[in-house]
Amino acid sequence: MARFSMLDIALIRRDPDRVRHALVRRGLDASVIDELLRFDEEYRSALTTVERIKAEKNRLSAAIGKAPDKGAAARELQPKIAELTKSISESEERARGLSPAEQGSPLRALLDNLPNLLDDSVPDGASEAANVEVRRWGEPRRFDFAPKPHWELGERLGILDFARAAKLSGSRFAALTGAGAQLARGLTAFFLDRAAARGYAEVAPPLLVSRETMWSTGQLSKFADAMFADAQADLFLIPTAEVPLTAFRSGEILDAAELPCKYAAATPCFRKEAGAAGKDTRGLMRQHQFDKVELVWLSRPEASHEALETLTEDARSLLEELELPHRVVTLCAGDTSFNAAKTHDVEVWIPSSDTYREISSCSNCTDFQARRAAIRFRREAASKPELVHTLNGSGLAIGRTLIALLENNQRADGSIVLPKALEPYVPTTRLG
Repeated sequence: MARFSMLDIALIRRDPDRVRHALVRRGLDASVIDELLRFDEEYRSALTTVERIKAEKNRLSAAIGKAPDKGAAARELQPKIAELTKSISESEERARGLSPAEQGSPLRALLDNLPNLLDDSVPDGASEAANVEVRRWGEPRRFDFAPKPHWELGERLGILDFARAAKLSGSRFAALTGAGAQLARGLTAFFLDRAAARGYAEVAPPLLVSRETMWSTGQLSKFADAMFADAQADLFLIPTAEVPLTAFRSGEILDAAELPCKYAAATPCFRKEAGAAGKDTRGLMRQHQFDKVELVWLSRPEASHEALETLTEDARSLLEELELPHRVVTLCAGDTSFNAAKTHDVEVWIPSSDTYREISSCSNCTDFQARRAAIRFRREAASKPELVHTLNGSGLAIGRTLIALLENNQRADGSIVLPKALEPYVPTTRLG
């Protein structure tokens, strides 16, 4: 399968100021576009040189064919033709070394590190402080006793075991036991059932994926340091089911009638990242291994902005059913991820943090991932293939949902009363 950069080089040539402006909005150095265009000019110049030399070679070859004395003409011109053949080979090699499609070329290296273009509706700002709240549901509970954090509640109830998990694997791992394991399993089933009701096809993907798959969805090389990998097999443990779900149709040309394609998967996720030093070192908030239900869309380009709103609502509605206070925020330019053109975060109220914390990040990646993964569609049988738009979001993260359920539903005696929506999914809705 051909490998392409995530941003279209033709777009950068046509409208470099738009790309510079997007980089500046993200707080990045826009001078990289000048460097990129210099390499691109060298590449196109090399291609022009190849075509010019080929034309000269063809002219001389034709002259031999037209000469009255072909033998004499061949003896005179063949050495020149041989020199031109050598020059063509050298120029083609130079062009390949500069090509945007060639791994290792300086032009390709620059292209691969350019983030997606931001949508015009993304608010300005350098950090999460500039994110814009667009919706809020429910009010944070006011306790008439001193509420406990989830790690204390879970250990007291015998449903979370951090000490034995650390014995097995080290820090930032947890074991769910008894009713805790049952609750996690029940939440997974609850989320998948709701996804199915909203038209998502469930997939059970591999948890180990190839370097090509990681690259095609934008995880490599930008996030390589956060991945767990088997170097000998050259396979990666998935950091999120977004990776196999997005790449599920890679290299395919879809029929327009198939779109949108909507996939859901419940998988463990594996990440080395641990966040800011000293932050979230206790509990389930930031683990090296965690479970999550992921939602992925493949959409027509003109429908992807509406799809983002629907995807966000699919995630948000789960918290409403679970009666958990939450809000939706639109990420500002400086807080929007590498792959995304626009992102809505769904944040749930966490009493131990005394704030809202992200539980789902819903992003429209436009054609950014689809270009690398070569996922296209035809509007009609004879029409030219176009790139789909890809979208992804959590629906939801199991560990963070557990945190919110335990902390928001605790009682003064340390027991937990779970919402009625979970009655079909757990043996009991009262823990302790």
